[in-house]
Amino acid sequence: MVYVNVVLTVKSDADVPRVRELLSEQARLSRAEPGCLRFEVYHSENDPRTFLLVERWESDAALDVHRTAHAYTTVYHPQVLPLVERTPHRSQLVSG
Repeated sequence: MVYVNVVLTVKSDADVPRVRELLSEQARLSRAEPGCLRFEVYHSENDPRTFLLVERWESDAALDVHRTAHAYTTVYHPQVLPLVERTPHRSQLVSG
């Protein structure tokens, strides 16, 4: 299982609505991909320019395929990334 959390900070307040719309579309498309177990987008209530992507993938191979799929290549990479600062966190689930 692969867990990825990504913090996105929109560079300009004016782009926040557009980024929100694009991330919603990206999430919808990504959830339909093989090997995607979870893909959620959160919009911070503390800072309207901050979004959090919470992803869970079946395997590294599924994540690699995602990076070649429509959601990534036509929405995320060309349209979202130019508008944001991105901090990815590949993570491990802590259970207690």
